[in-house]
Amino acid sequence: MIDYLTHLLEARAEQTWPAELADGTRVTTHGEGLIAFEPANASYDLFLSCGIHGNETAPIELLAKLVQELLDGHSHTKARVLFAFGNPEAIRRNERYLDDDLNRLFGKAEAQTGNGPAAQRARELERVCSAFFAPSAVRWKLHYDLHTAIRGSKIEKFAIYPFVADMPFDSGEIARLGAAGVEAVLLQSKPSPTFSWYTRHHCGAHAFTLELGKARPFGQNQAVNLDLVEAELRRLISGERRDYSAAPHPTLFSVSREVIKRTDGFALHLADEVENFTELALGYVLADDGDERFVVEEQGARIVFPNPKVKNGLRAGIVVVPTTL
Repeated sequence: MIDYLTHLLEARAEQTWPAELADGTRVTTHGEGLIAFEPANASYDLFLSCGIHGNETAPIELLAKLVQELLDGHSHTKARVLFAFGNPEAIRRNERYLDDDLNRLFGKAEAQTGNGPAAQRARELERVCSAFFAPSAVRWKLHYDLHTAIRGSKIEKFAIYPFVADMPFDSGEIARLGAAGVEAVLLQSKPSPTFSWYTRHHCGAHAFTLELGKARPFGQNQAVNLDLVEAELRRLISGERRDYSAAPHPTLFSVSREVIKRTDGFALHLADEVENFTELALGYVLADDGDERFVVEEQGARIVFPNPKVKNGLRAGIVVVPTTL
């Protein structure tokens, strides 16, 4: 049997994976790059996604290894697990995205996103994850959307916790991230059209975007140590849901404001090599956009996801500040 990652990268015709593993776990393919493992009497639901941006290879390699071990019978799951390799064609081309940034299209009406490949894939991913979580309304549900960043970062592994108005941030889940080697968690202050926001808002899952180092080509991720992340994923897959409520938290940040690029004249006054979580001095002119000027007014401000090349109307950076839960 060809391995799962090779199958994905070579865009082979959809292979029929075994419908049932030797231990009785049901295997279901829900589309390209979408595969679920469902044992009898699972106690919770786990959704692991990666490759929403096609050049973020470290998480793709990690999740493909976990899928392969399940298919080969080298590991076993006691949870219902759905794996999603989000943007297969971009993964094959080793490009961040093709027509649109997939992680800006979730939870939006089709009229807002059009009918291009990224928009179609966003709708497919929404349908599949909503159907996966639907039978388990009262059970514990967790979604980790694994990414790597365009730039380097002064905090290598960090997570984004989506904002949903009627769902408070969960201290125990933040501590679980710390146990998985996540050094900081960014608490968002308003909804955003990301995959983790969609599953938290629409599926009621605990959901996080995990940034795990810098984007590198396949086979060149040795510099990123994902041992703690992998260990926690293996525990969760095996049915071991540890209680981390008494464990220390990662460093917490909150979003002070977003820097939105509105016109082609937008200028971000940061060098290309500036890393995520670089501190910004009070009074620093961060960006100009026509008559609009972005001046740093926050004490302890840092910049996250600076990117002046985004389309007009999208964020070109986030200003964050230290916070407590």
